[in-house]
Amino acid sequence: MLTELRIDNFAIIDHLELNFHKGLNIFTGETGAGKSIIIDAVEALLGSRADATQVRAGAERAEVEAVFTLPEAIRAAVIAILEQEELLNEDGLLTLGREIRSNGRSVARVNGRSVSVGLLSQLGGLLVDVHGQSEHLSLLHVSQHLRLLDAYANDESELEAYRKTYHALLAIRKELLTLRQSESEAARRMDILTYQINEIESARLQSGEEEDLRAERTRLANAEGLASLAQEAIQILDEGLPESPSATDLLGQAVSTLGNLTRLDASQVALSEQAGTLFETLEELAGNLRNYLERIEFNPRRLDQVEERLNLIQGLKRKYGDSISAVLAFAEQARQQLDTITHAGERIAELEANEGKLLEQLGKEGEALSKKRQAVAAALETAMEGELASLNMDGARFKVDFQQRPDLEGIPTPDGRHLAFDSNGLEKVEFLVAPNPGEGLKPLVKIASGGETSRLMLAIKNILARADQVPTLIFDEIDQGIGGRVGGIVGHKLWDLARQHQVLCVTHLPQLAAYGEQHLCVQKQVKEGRTLTVVNTLHGNDRLLELAQMMGDINEGTRRSAEELLKSAQMVG
Repeated sequence: MLTELRIDNFAIIDHLELNFHKGLNIFTGETGAGKSIIIDAVEALLGSRADATQVRAGAERAEVEAVFTLPEAIRAAVIAILEQEELLNEDGLLTLGREIRSNGRSVARVNGRSVSVGLLSQLGGLLVDVHGQSEHLSLLHVSQHLRLLDAYANDESELEAYRKTYHALLAIRKELLTLRQSESEAARRMDILTYQINEIESARLQSGEEEDLRAERTRLANAEGLASLAQEAIQILDEGLPESPSATDLLGQAVSTLGNLTRLDASQVALSEQAGTLFETLEELAGNLRNYLERIEFNPRRLDQVEERLNLIQGLKRKYGDSISAVLAFAEQARQQLDTITHAGERIAELEANEGKLLEQLGKEGEALSKKRQAVAAALETAMEGELASLNMDGARFKVDFQQRPDLEGIPTPDGRHLAFDSNGLEKVEFLVAPNPGEGLKPLVKIASGGETSRLMLAIKNILARADQVPTLIFDEIDQGIGGRVGGIVGHKLWDLARQHQVLCVTHLPQLAAYGEQHLCVQKQVKEGRTLTVVNTLHGNDRLLELAQMMGDINEGTRRSAEELLKSAQMVG
């Protein structure tokens, strides 16, 4: 439910802060005062197209912000969206905002965070339905007619079962398409995959092999230098040079000397032991160097083999991956693809059988859904014509038109037909109306009178009030083209509708305005040479005077009539 609305620098509105009640909220005021501008601001807030012309002259930006409470009927759907986008507030309230800049750009916000206009529109569609002289009149969108009929038919379980089967069918058809495309080029693809698999398998690659080969290549390519360095180190450590003894000889002398020292001073045994350990380590080092020298291989042939192997690995990496593990993974994937192609015929036959079963099941579920829709369509037509008659559209006819299209590739039905289908069923539905006796039925979009369209929406909203979950309904000048007598009837129906929804209504008829549970008067003022819109909540005598003024000049007669209207409306409440 819409609880607060703030508008800044929008068209002729300088600043407005409005609080709304449950039930029926009425806007009245002179033509041009800004009533419809308030509705335009709400529509911009809900994601409609915004442009720089909506920014008040001299201002850098226009801002609209609204606070909503979430009734149980839509709470789960709204919270699911907010949680997915990480926009949920702890207080359970929802704040929508729209900023329109003078350069034409706009910013959408949900709970203070910037979001896409698409998300703003998605949330707005769950919260508010605007009915008036604008493109947001949802009844004029044929795509909405089936949704309204389904709400009246209460066929949610049948529709859910149908859609579950429908999506299963789409998944099978997607896989079939992929397999059939693969099958058409199967021979060429099989040759390529077989070649790739054989090329990789014949190389007998091993994980870590490349690193070992690179290390071996380094040793083979530098064998002479490595041998020379190892021999030199051995001479220094163990063999000695003509001009100097070896390190082991010198260290051996030190060990002998320290042995003599410890015989004279037993406290230095640790020094002697340390020297002995160093001597053993040095001998071990010399032995290891001799072993290493023996393993150094002067083998040009082996070097060529290593280079050849590395070149092979590099070539496979260029084709199939940047490492040996990636190349091996490519081979495994290729084997899987080859297996899929090899057995594609079997899988296609299996999928085609499943497709046939699902089509048959979908046909039965679609037929059941259609029968339920058609069964309630007549009741909806009768109810709508009764509502329209009470809204001064005597003789108006209303028709739910079912349109099914033959399609040889479509769903088979029990009567032998094949019908086109989509996620909503086997038919398209459109509401037709003949507003006046003797006129032929026409699509709603071709109705010339906006007032008739608004009354049609009011009628269908009254009928679907229990099923419709949108908490806030806005009617902009629903009284267009109707007189005072019917205005009272419309007011009564809006009051009834407000038992299930919050209703905001812009009207020029006092007979309708008298039913409002909150009366907001919109006025235009000129201050410091600028036109401003102000809104006052009317009570008591102020409200009585406003209703009297809506009938003409304020006098005893109009005051008395206003009192009678209020009394009559209060009796209904």
